[in-house]
Amino acid sequence: MAKEKFERSKPHVNIGTIGHIDHGKTTLTAAITKVLSKHNPKVQFRAFDTIDNAPEERERGIT
Repeated sequence: MAKEKFERSKPHVNIGTIGHIDHGKTTLTAAITKVLSKHNPKVQFRAFDTIDNAPEERERGIT
């Protein structure tokens, strides 16, 4: 069964952040969402403690 073609109806940006543990990757991501939310009310600000969703990160306190 073939998949339907996905039609993207709004602008988007994918950002990848690479770095060592405790070097500010999550803080940088939170700062980016804060700046974007000031410029576009449709963008929702996400605090740094809500960004990491992986169970391993939550369990071990990795951010």
